[in-house]
Amino acid sequence: MVKKDKGFQFLDHVVLIIMALLVIFPLALLIMSSMSAESDIIKDGYSLIPKTFDFSAYKYIFAEGSVFHAYLITILVTLLGTVISVIITTLFAYTLTVPGLPGKGILSFLVLFTMLFSGGLVPSYMMWTQIFHIKNHFAALLVPNMLCNAFHLMICRSYFQNNIPKEVLESARIDGMNEFGIFFKIVLPLSLPILATIGFMKALMYWNDWTNSLYYITDKDLVGIQALLNNMLTNAQYLSQSMDASSVVTDAASIPSLSLRLAIAVVGMLPMILLYPFFQKYYMKGLTVGAVKG
Repeated sequence: MVKKDKGFQFLDHVVLIIMALLVIFPLALLIMSSMSAESDIIKDGYSLIPKTFDFSAYKYIFAEGSVFHAYLITILVTLLGTVISVIITTLFAYTLTVPGLPGKGILSFLVLFTMLFSGGLVPSYMMWTQIFHIKNHFAALLVPNMLCNAFHLMICRSYFQNNIPKEVLESARIDGMNEFGIFFKIVLPLSLPILATIGFMKALMYWNDWTNSLYYITDKDLVGIQALLNNMLTNAQYLSQSMDASSVVTDAASIPSLSLRLAIAVVGMLPMILLYPFFQKYYMKGLTVGAVKG
């Protein structure tokens, strides 16, 4: 039995190492290729070891003075949006676990309904711009994503139902504690894994969002980093494809279009990659423990 266990453990380690390399390889190729000279990419393709290190793509990105301002906007939106969204999601999820709550079935149906159907882009745009008037306002980057995501809500509700001892909650109710007191003093301290899980999901959603800037923002001072990088890529592609005027040809030739695409991906995702290891422990625990009954 010991030999079999050791053999299985060895095979398990080998498989996990291979899977880890399969995940790391594309990321390493992306980062190293973004530092390669444009001519080397055109001639030899992407490589893990650049023949010539060239940071012209990054110089092109950071030559735009608004990059750091866009980073600040995105960081503020991500922090505020994540905190408020987690509060809304956890409050709603806990509400759906309260026994005997009037209308709980209707609320659950409405949550499930939003997972299957949506109003679409045009009604959403009309609602946010003509009723709530958030166009060209900081709220346009926050509010459309702030309302509960049904999937996150279901995960959170499942965690509360399966991992918060019902006896403790009933004891608190018998002692006269109200539901807000139970939620903030008992439920939240016991829910760090799911809070980190939902928080990281919300942070990713806000950090990667560029559609709200596209739909609702025309003020350059409110553009986030993802929208700015997307605009840079679009402009660079337009210049590289425009060969009519001689001045345009000169500008297009100076833009490393291939490495620029890779550098934009690196600049956009690097902060979240650096942040993920700090959330990984709680993130995985929140997903697995919240999915099955312990």
